[in-house]
Amino acid sequence: MRNLKIGMVGLDTSHAAAFTRLLNDPDDRHHVRGGKVVKAFPGGSPHIELSSSRIGKFTEDVQRYGVEIVDSLEEAAAGMDAILLESVDGDIHLGQLKKIVAFKKPIFIDKPFSLRTEDALEMVRLADYHHTPIMSTSALRFAEALREVTDRSDLGEVIGADCFGPLELQETQPGYFWYGIHSIEMLFTLLGEGAEQVNVFSNDNHDSIVARWKDGRFGTVRGNRLGNHHFGALVHFEKGTEYVDIQSGRKPFYASLVEQIMDFFQDGVSRVPLSETLEIIRFIEAANESRITGRPVPVQSGK
Repeated sequence: MRNLKIGMVGLDTSHAAAFTRLLNDPDDRHHVRGGKVVKAFPGGSPHIELSSSRIGKFTEDVQRYGVEIVDSLEEAAAGMDAILLESVDGDIHLGQLKKIVAFKKPIFIDKPFSLRTEDALEMVRLADYHHTPIMSTSALRFAEALREVTDRSDLGEVIGADCFGPLELQETQPGYFWYGIHSIEMLFTLLGEGAEQVNVFSNDNHDSIVARWKDGRFGTVRGNRLGNHHFGALVHFEKGTEYVDIQSGRKPFYASLVEQIMDFFQDGVSRVPLSETLEIIRFIEAANESRITGRPVPVQSGK
């Protein structure tokens, strides 16, 4: 395994500090080998308080691990073997990708990949045109407890799934693009591509997303804003139902994600098909529309 030099863009999220610690601190219990974050550009979205108020803290956290802070995206990418695009505001990912995609280095784009299907399609087109591998996902997809269930072969096929988790909303990351994307990623991990229609029921404290897949299976996401921060799922197989407690794994799901990212950086093969990433963005758009209208909305991935 090559020891990669990694550039980071966006120091306005806790992921920037957590990923840097896992990669750069060999004494960390869950240290991930294969590369180090060498340079970082703080970036940020000045008009978003969630971003601008946290840049200073996370920049200091990253600097503690020997990372050089630079003045532009291009500087963060130049001379690197791979790039972590961590900016918390999904609305700027397309613009940032345009500036670094020509370096032709693998790029991990943290969730949300984008806030609209149109942008997501353009990001995939740019990556393909420049022959630049890209990957995007929520960390929960690779949580040990979820992976243990998806790897089971003794219970037959997965015939449905009910996922749940906290559902904080942020005005600048519409509807389910902020926290809802975590539980939705879990649902797609279990059921795969092929969502056909989504219907949302919501009030001030709760949201219930009911989706039908093209093969007739149903999947749901239940979210709350009442303080229960637990993620989990009921996975329905042909021969039984298994409960998944996302927090029960021995390894933090951030560490599991960074391991997958490093494998992607090494071979350039996304651990999540881009077609599925595109469908997830369209699914969230459809769910957001249904949340407003109260009516079922078809899911069209734009592929």
